[in-house]
Amino acid sequence: MTRRVTLADVAALAGVSQTAASLVLNNRPGSRLSAQAAGRIRAAAEQLEYRPNPAARSLRNGKTHMVAFVSDDVTVTRYASAMIRGLLDVAEDYGRTVLIAETGSNPRRVDDAIRTILDRQPDALLFGRMSARELDVPRLPTDMPVALINATSPNGHPSVLPAEFDAGRQVARTLLEAGHRDIAVIGVDREAAADPQTSVTITARYDGVFAAFDAFDVGPSWVYPSLRWEPATGYQAMRELLASDVRPTGLICLNDRLTFGAYQALAEAGIRIPDDLSVVSFDDEDVAGYLRPGLTTAAIPYEEMGRRAMTMLLSGGEPGHQLVPMPLRVRESVRQLD
Repeated sequence: MTRRVTLADVAALAGVSQTAASLVLNNRPGSRLSAQAAGRIRAAAEQLEYRPNPAARSLRNGKTHMVAFVSDDVTVTRYASAMIRGLLDVAEDYGRTVLIAETGSNPRRVDDAIRTILDRQPDALLFGRMSARELDVPRLPTDMPVALINATSPNGHPSVLPAEFDAGRQVARTLLEAGHRDIAVIGVDREAAADPQTSVTITARYDGVFAAFDAFDVGPSWVYPSLRWEPATGYQAMRELLASDVRPTGLICLNDRLTFGAYQALAEAGIRIPDDLSVVSFDDEDVAGYLRPGLTTAAIPYEEMGRRAMTMLLSGGEPGHQLVPMPLRVRESVRQLD
């Protein structure tokens, strides 16, 4: 293994003392060195490809220039991992490294991860969740800056969440502004969704949808209440709708996975999207763009949430609570009525 280049090596090559080299390379005031000597030091550092020792620097200034990120399943979930890409981009801009720990839903793993992380003395700590839920933040040093991504805490830690109310209203208006008035909704159970251990955002999604209905002075023609938002539920709900006397022209599914099942049931019944039924949804999972026709859906802005949370920690601004817009991915699943 090649030996690490030290400050002493740079000083020797430049023909100056180690103290002088340190003053120049760390941009410290008080040096009486000539511009020529300072130039020799910087040239020597470049020639030797000298990199400061982060451990030694942290001992001097009390900063490790490291931020820790603790998540449940973000790193192993394909479409949520964009959160990490966003926070890493900002951390790089600020010259910070990021220590990442994945815990799943095991409380013991969370405790172990926090102990390990605190041993490394990060300057700040981020918690992220794939699904937006309330998080019990473990006991931390009182001077440790903390922010949450896609989560809230009972203690009111600064957080970054998707703007679900606006997204719900926009998704519903997509159908309403296309002339649809007979609209079915799959996935509504507002009372159960109000539990913060289930979700801290779904009630806002629900409220946005129904605010759009209210603005157009209409109501849903059929509602399937469920919080099990999987393709099998969407399939079963659509089968029940088709077996009823209700014939909506539009359908809102509260997430894409419900929509995947609904698409299957509609295909089996010979009902064409969007000619016979227009469909809109939420989340913009990877498969949404590959369905035929492509699904119009509001995307969870994982990458932007990661960027904003890291910026909140590192910018020196006042921490708070931020809502990030959910962009609407307009595809081919909605028809304009005559």
